[in-house]
Amino acid sequence: MASAVRVKWCILRTSIAERLAYRADFAFATLVRFLPIITQVYLWGAIYEAQGSQEGRVINSYTYGDMVAYSLLVMVGRAFSSMPGLTTGIARDIRDGTIKRFLIQPIDMLDYLFWHRVAHKLVYYVIAFVPFALVFWLCRSYFSGWPGVWTLVAWIASLVLAFLMGFLIESLMGLVAFWFLEVSSLVFIYMLLSYFLSGHMLPLDWLPSPIGDWIRLLPFKYLAFVPAAVLLQKYDFPQLMTELCLGCGWVLVLYALNRLALARGLRRYSAYGG
Repeated sequence: MASAVRVKWCILRTSIAERLAYRADFAFATLVRFLPIITQVYLWGAIYEAQGSQEGRVINSYTYGDMVAYSLLVMVGRAFSSMPGLTTGIARDIRDGTIKRFLIQPIDMLDYLFWHRVAHKLVYYVIAFVPFALVFWLCRSYFSGWPGVWTLVAWIASLVLAFLMGFLIESLMGLVAFWFLEVSSLVFIYMLLSYFLSGHMLPLDWLPSPIGDWIRLLPFKYLAFVPAAVLLQKYDFPQLMTELCLGCGWVLVLYALNRLALARGLRRYSAYGG
């Protein structure tokens, strides 16, 4: 147990040092991601103005302020759930044979990738904290008020679920490379579907039944919609507990699928490459 903890700590520490080696480039890329916020604010402003006036106008139970707040919170959720390069990195390691290092060293592949991503998110939020704080302070008028303690706890839990869900979905797609060496088309399709199914494009509670009901049963909503809806208090307590429990269930299912795909994939792996 102690040796396993030391291995995880070593992976985390090394990955943080790796991210900080190019901190200027990493910081610039992080700050550039905030530019779409301006587009979102003006876009929804134009939509609400086309429907009348921004003030007091409601579209599907969302005021203009709610939509701006929702867009900001979706950005936070996506910052936790997005895993740039994870799927293609796994596929590349399988294709060129680099994955052999996980077969000859006492390090679990999924465990290594998980802590590597934890390090990435830690560095990201250390750098992005000030810009996030500034943006939310400038847009504070769009929020109805400071949420309660239990709402904050549920929001943090939903962000953890967003991270786990994003990691497990993208790692599972990467493991598909054991059977199909080129996964770029799969990644492209996933990005298109995820933008809509996660609630990044628009709130999922805008979708009519029964399509919306089926989409809200999928795990993609935890990537963006659920964290935003929790902090906007769109759920009552029973609904909130149901959503969090369903999210935990999806995490267990996706984890089992990852383990199954890795075990089956390694059985057929031929270790080509350098």
